[in-house]
Amino acid sequence: MSEALAPDGVWRDEAGPDDGTFVVVVHGSMDRSSGMLKLSRVLDGTCRVARYDRRGYGRSAPHPGPFDMAGQVADLVDVLAGRPAVLVGHSYGGNVALATAARHPRLVRAVAIYETPLSWEPWWPGTTAGAAAVERLADPAGAAEAFMRRMIGDERWDALPERTRATRREEGMAMVHELADLRLHQPWSAEQILVPVLAGYGTKGSPHHERGMRHVADEVADAHVVTLVDCRHDAPLSHPALFAELMVAPLLARLAGG
Repeated sequence: MSEALAPDGVWRDEAGPDDGTFVVVVHGSMDRSSGMLKLSRVLDGTCRVARYDRRGYGRSAPHPGPFDMAGQVADLVDVLAGRPAVLVGHSYGGNVALATAARHPRLVRAVAIYETPLSWEPWWPGTTAGAAAVERLADPAGAAEAFMRRMIGDERWDALPERTRATRREEGMAMVHELADLRLHQPWSAEQILVPVLAGYGTKGSPHHERGMRHVADEVADAHVVTLVDCRHDAPLSHPALFAELMVAPLLARLAGG
């Protein structure tokens, strides 16, 4: 295992055999690479797996930004370091993966996304946690707390140590700006995605996430929808083995078969 804080202030680590298929996992908003750790450990027995804290989160905070998609893609390209990879993106991280595939097709072999928001689409609901966060651009700390309360519930939030809650509030700057940018600027278009894509959703998740993943499967030439039964939005954390089996293994098998 190797880990480092890069000169750009983005923390990353890698594990698994050097000759394994290179896989990079990308976390969502108000998360960090530890949210993808269980999945990484399932994969790194056979794959070379990199995970990183996106700018403004975890060990990559504080970060001066900007928190737009161009910066997100640049960070992921730095993690790739010229090595073509399978990208696995959870929630907002799926947009980072697809935007990288669109802008740097030679560096991306395949993409798996799970419940990735398509918030620029006119049919995307304005009542999501992300939409509520964008409405509080002037109060990023409050937006972060509201987001976390909505995601994990008041009881769990109130039980967190104050130091942890303070850290999450500080991450609000990254969250509100990246989500506002996502709403205003479509980060990729279907015709730009030329690699295999699996788009997953959980049966215990929100209906708009299922609609979004089916939309990706319908619009991207080589994309297919995957249903994870009894899973919620946190499937990479709650069901890492199932996630690896249904969302990643088929892409690895396809690449191995040429």
